[in-house]
Order: sequence, then C-alpha cells, then structure tokens
Amino acid sequence: MSADRVADGQLAVVVTYLEMTARPASLDVPDSPLSLRRIDRPDPGRYRALFRQVGQRWLWFSRLVMSDDKLRAILDDLEVELYAVIDENGREAGMLELDFRERGRCEIAYLGLVPELAGRGHGRWLLAQALRLGWREGVTHLEVHTCTLDHPAALPAYLRTGFRPFEREIERFPDPRLIGVLPPDCAPQVPLLGTVTSPAS
Repeated sequence: MSADRVADGQLAVVVTYLEMTARPASLDVPDSPLSLRRIDRPDPGRYRALFRQVGQRWLWFSRLVMSDDKLRAILDDLEVELYAVIDENGREAGMLELDFRERGRCEIAYLGLVPELAGRGHGRWLLAQALRLGWREGVTHLEVHTCTLDHPAALPAYLRTGFRPFEREIERFPDPRLIGVLPPDCAPQVPLLGTVTSPAS
C-alpha cells in the first residue's frame, strides 16, 4: 500500500468508467412529475448557469473554465443533445447531455438534478430517460463515468441499471473553489484546504 500527499489547494479523485454493450430488454421509464425539454444550440451563458445550478454541489467545473468557442463547438454539434429537466412549476431543475459524436456509441456526458430533488427517486427516472434516449438505432455501446466527488448514489445506480466498470484512473486538479470558479461554501462535504484567491462570480 502506498499513499501520496495531496497538496493544499488540490483535489484528487478516483474516476470510474462504465459501459453497457447490450440494449436492455426493457427501457421503461418510471412515472414522474418531472419532464425533459430539448435545448438546441444553447447560449454558453445559459448552459453554464444550468451546469452550475446542477453541478456545483459536486464541484463540477470543467465546462465553467472552457472558452466560449470551445464550449460552443460542443453544444452546436448536431451529435450532442442537451435536455433540461423541468419541474412541476416549469423551472429548470436538472440536465441530461448525450454525446453521439463517436459512431455507434453514446456517452452520457452529464446527468444530474438540483440538490433539492435528491433522494426522492427522481434520479432513477432521469437515468431511465438517458437509457431510453441513448439506445437508439445504430447505437451499440453506452458509456458513462463518475468520480468520488459525485453523489454517493451515482455509482451504485449505474451498476444497478446494468453498466459495468471497465477502467479506473486518478485525477488531480486545482480545487475550483480556491481559484474563483465556484463559491468556497458550495460543497461542504469536501474539506477546503488552502486559501481562496478570488470570489466566484
């Protein structure tokens, strides 16, 4: 056994990559008061607002530091589909992003709900929607990845649905709360070690 110190200001996570290589016999979606709304070619600012709303609790930050041009190149691609989860009051309360850019494959790039909806069975509905939309004609392989910063129910949910892990890796990166990308208090479950250099907008 070995241990490497993680410097203050840095985070280290274990990323697990999972795949599904056969379409499930059933793609039933459980009943839910939520719905999905397709968003075509979203403005980067609108996209980042939804991304932040859903993901900052879990320190999602990759799309927040991406340039507008690079982000727009992804979102404008016809093989990338973005859906907003709409709650009973018509508000955006989650997101689902599917990437079909590699022929025959679908990556569930982002899937998540606002924290207020956690623990109420809505995640099961959203994952079922992802499978329903991902397993379309010509797709033979679904892929998703999760890391140790994500909701603790994420990995068990993927395994329960039929995904199988095929690779793990360790990632290190600057804590986005310390470099002004996310608020210092946005993920209280992850200890903050280091000095905040500038406030997140």
